[in-house]
Amino acid sequence: MHQFFVAPEQININDKSVTIVGADVNHVRNVLRMKPGEEISVSNGQDGREYRCGIRSMEEDRIVCELRFIKEDKVELPARVYLFQALPKADKMELIIQKAVELGVYRIIPVAARRCIVKLDERKAASKIQRWQGIAEAAAKQSKRAVIPEVTGVSGFEEAVRTASAMDVRLIPYELAEDMSKTKEQIGALQPGQEIAVFIGPEGGFEEAEIALALSNGVEPITLGKRILRTETAGMTVLSWIMYMLEN
Repeated sequence: MHQFFVAPEQININDKSVTIVGADVNHVRNVLRMKPGEEISVSNGQDGREYRCGIRSMEEDRIVCELRFIKEDKVELPARVYLFQALPKADKMELIIQKAVELGVYRIIPVAARRCIVKLDERKAASKIQRWQGIAEAAAKQSKRAVIPEVTGVSGFEEAVRTASAMDVRLIPYELAEDMSKTKEQIGALQPGQEIAVFIGPEGGFEEAEIALALSNGVEPITLGKRILRTETAGMTVLSWIMYMLEN
């Protein structure tokens, strides 16, 4: 079944109608070639609900659907996971965002760490964030998410650590962390309802000063095993572990 995201105000519970506008109108009519009566799934990207609808009419600039029933969220992780991802080279961020959304991340915070090769000025950053947010939305549709994870503006490392300070659990993979049994214990202790911060470094890793700052602010080091993982692999590894523990 095809899924679409709409703004909350496009869902009218009182008259049991849902209106689709924008680029999705062309997609439904000319790409999918759907007809009145066919059923679709709609989410507003915020409340975690699935609104099951039937297409009622197809107008030039909108598609009006009949709301048939509301399904409560059962696809989202029971905890909110925040990925603090240091800016990688080339187009790796696009892959990271796509896979992180598939794995259930709640929010992605790009971080300008000291060893990041990529440097974004204000204009480039705004353009990148817009593109990355589009990738997050597309991945949310593909994976049948009930919410669209937000890709925030770029943070400095100190700002990122401050942002994470209020979260319940803060984890940072560190090549000098060696005790896998402790990492298993840390991941195994995660609980539904928590806010979980995960810090992932750039290609060259975080600087020692950044690690020291993180550890002094309660961020816990973990190991990802005996092999050195690429930045685009490290985050996916941690998120996969978290997803397994929270949904097991």
